[in-house]
Amino acid sequence: QAIAEPVWYVHLRLWQRPVNLFAEDSITFFAEQANVITLDQPYRQRIIRLRQSSDSDATVEVQYYMPQDPGALKGAGDNPALLNTLTSEQLDLLPGCILTVTQEKLPGDRYKFTANPLPETSCSFTYLGNSIHVSLGFAATATEFHSYDKGIDPATGKATWGAIMGPYRYTKRNQYSIR
Repeated sequence: QAIAEPVWYVHLRLWQRPVNLFAEDSITFFAEQANVITLDQPYRQRIIRLRQSSDSDATVEVQYYMPQDPGALKGAGDNPALLNTLTSEQLDLLPGCILTVTQEKLPGDRYKFTANPLPETSCSFTYLGNSIHVSLGFAATATEFHSYDKGIDPATGKATWGAIMGPYRYTKRNQYSIR
């Protein structure tokens, strides 16, 4: 995708590592991405918590969190030992950053999961003194992850970065588990 359309897609690597947070009622992941040219400079760390939804139409609800000190976790996608001391107290809840997940059966015991924002919600937060507005969404199968995340200009409502021309398409390379 990035090679075919370099004007629209940066060649990225995305890590999604399971972390042992909120284990009593959910599954939680640490996510981080980096440009393949500068893998030693990862960015956009976030915590993604999946739990059973109270909404009968959605099977799972996804809540996003931001590390209070992203620099302390820089590189944890490739070095998961950095996640061993992470606690829920070191995270900031991003209240409007919630998705509901629906499930679609595909041929041959395969499933596709699609996550969309709740109606009437807005994912916005302050980072490094700047007000950030994000449109979130993803679709996933056992082998692919499509990210629809994009930054939104609050004044115009138009996308300024991310999946402007369609989703970023990632192919699964490794299977990670909690150790």
